Amino acid sequence: MGQISNIAVYDGAAVPVLHTLVPISVEKTGRGNRIEAVWREQLSTLPTYAQVSAKMSLSKNPKSGIWHVDFSVGVPVMESVAGANAAGYTAAPKVAYVDTSGFYGHYHERGSIAGRRLSKQLLLNVLNNTSASVTPISAGIIDELAAQLICVS
Repeated sequence: MGQISNIAVYDGAAVPVLHTLVPISVEKTGRGNRIEAVWREQLSTLPTYAQVSAKMSLSKNPKSGIWHVDFSVGVPVMESVAGANAAGYTAAPKVAYVDTSGFYGHYHERGSIAGRRLSKQLLLNVLNNTSASVTPISAGIIDELAAQLICVS
């Protein structure tokens, strides 16, 4: 099994910000056939539930032999607090909603790393609006999950 480590990723803001997600947990669930890893930012200025997070899972259906991979990132959006009430109390802000994006794959047990990598790269090229030939990405946590069927890196 791979080693879980920090994920350092820039956002798409006008002035890009580096987000460092630290490993929170790795667990086996569902009779041991599902591995799930969780990362979260550790900003001292935000409550834990309001931190950017990522989740990765890997499982295999024992009957069909299909591997299921999933990776998602959640970005919580805080409510705006408009000031104190008549008694002078200001409520603490809470998470209003979470914007989530993800990647999933369903791969047959007879498939190969090359085939899974091709499927993943086609999706990435569509997501990035890439119309030219690019070298397939063969490193990083998403390639390890999708192509190599490794749950953590």
